[in-house]
Amino acid sequence: MIALVNYGSGNIQAIGNIYGRLHIPFKIASKPSDLDDAERIVLPGVGHFDQAMDALNHSGMRDALDAAVMVQKKPLIGICVGMQLLAKSSEEGVLPGLGWVDGVVKRFVPGDRPTPMRLPHMGWNDVRPVKESPLFRDVDLGNGYYFLHSFYFVCNRSEDMLAETSYGADFSCAVSSGNVYGVQFHPEKSHSAGIQLLKNFAELT
Repeated sequence: MIALVNYGSGNIQAIGNIYGRLHIPFKIASKPSDLDDAERIVLPGVGHFDQAMDALNHSGMRDALDAAVMVQKKPLIGICVGMQLLAKSSEEGVLPGLGWVDGVVKRFVPGDRPTPMRLPHMGWNDVRPVKESPLFRDVDLGNGYYFLHSFYFVCNRSEDMLAETSYGADFSCAVSSGNVYGVQFHPEKSHSAGIQLLKNFAELT
């Protein structure tokens, strides 16, 4: 059973639709007890870091998530802002993040990049794994993934970097630390490559 965390941020229905088509059991988790029988957890997120973090803190789900992920070691994947919430902090706000992956979130600054950039970074980009991971098993990386963001994740530990992409310069677009994963792109908007990635997450052992 996969729990999709419903705290008021993220495209839960699109992710649920994919798991439904794959005949993979899932539930919308809106209260702490919804995580009890979950084997894996998806943490979506869109919009502003502080708004998403505040919504999560006031959802009643925060302690249950800490227990499920940090104590029970259930696999979790954060998507877009959901990935950014895994960091210790973000330049987009003042609230502390979850701190489950050792890193910080920074804003793209067009002036300090080799090529001009428009913000947000929006559209399809290639994704290059930097280490082997079951998350990218059987994924056709030639199709790329869909991005929509103005902030990016900076890992403090190189071993937590799972994949990179380029927008003006290279940056981490997927991270992993133990049972915690994050992707900056939107697998639910990335057609076959995204469907395969979500399927791979559901099959993590």
